[in-house]
Amino acid sequence: MRDLPPLPVRDILPRVGEVLKEAPSVVLSAPPGAGKTTLVPLFLLDQPWLNGGKVILLEPRRLAARAAAGRMAELLEEKVGETVGYRMRLDNRISARTRIEVVTEGVFSRMILDDPELSGVSAVLFDEFHERSLDADFGLALALDVQSALRDDLKIVVMSATLDVGRVARLLGDAPVIESQGRSFPIDIRYEERNAGESAENAVARAIVDAHRSEAGSILAFLPGQGEITRTAERLAGRFDEKTAVVPLYGNLSQKEQDAAIRPAPAGTRKIVLATSIAETSITIDGVRIVVDSGLQRLPVFEASTGITRLETVRVSRASADQRAGRAGRTEPGIAIRLWHPGQTAALVAFTPPQILASDLSGLLLDLAHWGVADPSSLAFIDPPPETTLREARSLLVELGALDANGALTPRGRRIRDLALPVRLAAMAVSAAEEGEAQEACLLAVMLTEQGLGGSSLDLEERLRRFRADRGDRADAARGLARRMAADLKAQMSNGQSALPGPLLMHAFPDRIALQRGGRGRFVMANGRGAEVPETERLAAAGMLVIADLTGRAGAQRVLAAAEITRADVEAHMPEAIRREEQIFFDRASHQVRARRVTRLGAIIFEETPLSRPSGEAAARALADGVRQLGLAVLPFSKETAQLRDRIGFLHRSIGEPWPDVSDEALLSRLDDWFVPFQHDAGSIDGIRAHDLAEGLLSLVPYDLQRDLGKLAPTHFEAPTGHRHSIHYDGDEPLLSIRVQELFGLKEHPTIGNGRLPLLLELISPGHRPIQTTRDLPGFWAGSWRDVRADMRGRYPKHPWPEDPANAMPTTRAKPRGT
Repeated sequence: MRDLPPLPVRDILPRVGEVLKEAPSVVLSAPPGAGKTTLVPLFLLDQPWLNGGKVILLEPRRLAARAAAGRMAELLEEKVGETVGYRMRLDNRISARTRIEVVTEGVFSRMILDDPELSGVSAVLFDEFHERSLDADFGLALALDVQSALRDDLKIVVMSATLDVGRVARLLGDAPVIESQGRSFPIDIRYEERNAGESAENAVARAIVDAHRSEAGSILAFLPGQGEITRTAERLAGRFDEKTAVVPLYGNLSQKEQDAAIRPAPAGTRKIVLATSIAETSITIDGVRIVVDSGLQRLPVFEASTGITRLETVRVSRASADQRAGRAGRTEPGIAIRLWHPGQTAALVAFTPPQILASDLSGLLLDLAHWGVADPSSLAFIDPPPETTLREARSLLVELGALDANGALTPRGRRIRDLALPVRLAAMAVSAAEEGEAQEACLLAVMLTEQGLGGSSLDLEERLRRFRADRGDRADAARGLARRMAADLKAQMSNGQSALPGPLLMHAFPDRIALQRGGRGRFVMANGRGAEVPETERLAAAGMLVIADLTGRAGAQRVLAAAEITRADVEAHMPEAIRREEQIFFDRASHQVRARRVTRLGAIIFEETPLSRPSGEAAARALADGVRQLGLAVLPFSKETAQLRDRIGFLHRSIGEPWPDVSDEALLSRLDDWFVPFQHDAGSIDGIRAHDLAEGLLSLVPYDLQRDLGKLAPTHFEAPTGHRHSIHYDGDEPLLSIRVQELFGLKEHPTIGNGRLPLLLELISPGHRPIQTTRDLPGFWAGSWRDVRADMRGRYPKHPWPEDPANAMPTTRAKPRGT
């Protein structure tokens, strides 16, 4: 304790030690700048219950992991790799002496999956847990599982500056919560609302120039992404003298460039750091006392229906805004400039949405299968993974051969999981290894998972060439990782040729093999969705592609990374994917059912031959597909058939089951029950007969109830005149529209449903205009009839308007001449 710097968290460290002596877990809430990231692990080293074991500190980003390890080593007056080291995907600095390992969250998940007992580890610290990455949530769930089943001596500490401590404490078995005091230095929060229509980069550049002119110290500005950072830097070019440096900070930069961005500015100079959310937590940029916050961040959103993860620019959460502002008060009093109206802060969501709710879960599901867990709900996730996304992930894993039909891990699935790669790319490497191309596949996979390697070209052949030629440290480390992965696959000997990326990628993205259709740059993928390549790109002219990355919503997807292939490549490497079959389908253009013989790859049609027009059940099912596409409005319901549907619908609403639901949604979902059996001879929308639709609707009603339909919901009402009038069931209640003279002499209100439900009467004049609506005809005769009669006699003097209509003769005619 004597050697630790006097940061706020130091005051509660003894309490942390006392609690962990007895409790298995603790939640630590400490504001930005309190020192929790560096002081807590160092303090725990001297705790007797550690028993010489290691402390594992999880950080959400590599930059934060390196910075934390470096700061702790500095406090111990050592080099990184001695008592304190770090471990991450392309870099590690650990030795036999290392007792504190700072690891990225994904590395920890693999550590615990490969060694469930966490041998030699006494404590696991989850730092900045409020970021709620998928790896952090999964790692905590695994650690809690290990703690409860194998290692009751394992200590778990969850830390954050902004955290929903109640939920996390409950997840940890009502763990004690310890809170540190506030930040080290005060922060003046100012608001400068961005003008309507003003871009984020223009607003940030303006705020930086103003703050640089009026305030001392270095500036940290938060922008949503690399593009905005580049454009902001362009706007700031030439605005400052040589004593001010403008430097970027984002994930695609090399380690040296990132470290340079957080290094203190030389004496007598200032620094302006343009950063993404990478600078939000766990790092201190010495000299920064001004923060400019655009209020925006870029988050990945996975769409299970397309299998695509797209980036969305959204407003930050209140927790993130507080974290960003906290960067200004790390070393001295600071200023945080927020580029939005102060009233908007309260409208921000409290926390950034957890990744587990909007991520591809195929890797998680594969790891769970390796762990021996079939049902994710058996683990302690703070937010359970969505069932829809899990279902899509299972489907993909079965398609890739990683899981069997029962959800169990296959031998191929074990090889896929053993690779530290996303599931699709791991499947590609495993398939390539069987063909002697493991080295090329692993090189391609590592390039795709490390942002910026090989540049940003859409053409993966070009990017791979640049990656091979890159002699930088990061590229060397990536190539070394690819070599180790290929060796781990125990692959066949290389065939001596450099495989092109396209044929390799087919094994990763079989659903994204694409054929040019509709002109240059326009493609249809095997999954049936369209994708576009800018016409200026070389690949826009390709006949076929395999697409590794794309963005945008369904129907407007833009290719970000792809490689060229040919049909011969598909036939050589994936012959089982090409199907030859006869199809019966609905042609939307002609509204007809057609048949053809096709050679296809998913939704891609290579060749087709027309066949004679089909009939029977298969044709009826194709016609039903057409109805699903076009909607029920396309069906030729006659007036009588529409009324039948309305009558059944009324009985469903008023009585319920077993009277069937005949709403649009319900009928579309049950076309196989009521439509298909009665349309074997139709062949087209025009060939559908209203009578067959009526038969189909009636078939939904249980047979023993069909005879009650006429009693409970009759089609007509017979007036005292003997005339029959249709009853309308398409509103909220059954309606009878009838001329009032036809009801003369009727002393009881008309009813349906065996006399239980009064009809809503719309009484109309001889001119067929509404006079009155009523559910009580006798009351109408005795009450407001007098006023109606007075008005109607003036308008329609040729028609009878008796003083006592309840005892008058009903009629459909005017009064005889002369009366």
